[in-house]
Amino acid sequence: MITLWDAENTKRIRSMTGHAARVGALSWNSYILSSGSRSGYIHHHDVRVPDHHVATLGGHAQEVCGLKWSPDGKYLASGGNDNVLNVWSNSYNTVDNSPLHVFTQHQAAVKAVAWCPWQPSILASGGGTADRHIRFWNCNTGQCIKSLDTKSQVCSLLWSNEYKEVISSHGYANNELIIWKYPSMIKVAELTGHTSRVLHMSMSPDGTSVVSAAADETLRIWKCFDVDKTKKKAATTTIGKSGSSILRQGIR
Repeated sequence: MITLWDAENTKRIRSMTGHAARVGALSWNSYILSSGSRSGYIHHHDVRVPDHHVATLGGHAQEVCGLKWSPDGKYLASGGNDNVLNVWSNSYNTVDNSPLHVFTQHQAAVKAVAWCPWQPSILASGGGTADRHIRFWNCNTGQCIKSLDTKSQVCSLLWSNEYKEVISSHGYANNELIIWKYPSMIKVAELTGHTSRVLHMSMSPDGTSVVSAAADETLRIWKCFDVDKTKKKAATTTIGKSGSSILRQGIR
């Protein structure tokens, strides 16, 4: 079951059923919430309407452990415990809901998936302990454009919105976070402190900090990036004060 919450008022808005097994991955695309299950299926939910389940994608033989929509909403990337990375079109209301691209180069589970914020067709993916690689894909052409052996299990990936840099979190053997310069993939910094695999990362709204969650049952906040104050000021002045979220209007 999936539940939606009003975080400001700590109130549950609605519950959505449909999966036959646990749900391990979620990703938003406007009013569409996509969910990946242990069954290998992906469901699209339109949170505006009572009959929320609008499409099912079946492209994995094992659990879907990574799921992410591209910034422009054009592509959905899904990674599985079957070592497969799929890229799907947003045109899912068709008879043939097969993936646009099926990438099988990873040799372990693909949990880490992240889209480039300034090139929406560029996807980064990371493989598990038997693979250890970060791979970059051009989803317009279906080509792998770069690959790097990190020497450690890749659990999560994030792109910086301010710099051409990528941050990766790792499990065995180093249990650390690494900041890389893109596209050269020169190592910028290693962030150590966790004592077990770093399963998840999330960027702060201002793009300066990263929070990491690890199997050592700790959360750590890292100050990773400085914000360009000129860009920040320009962005602030363009945001209208009276705008309201389409989700707040539609999720009931």
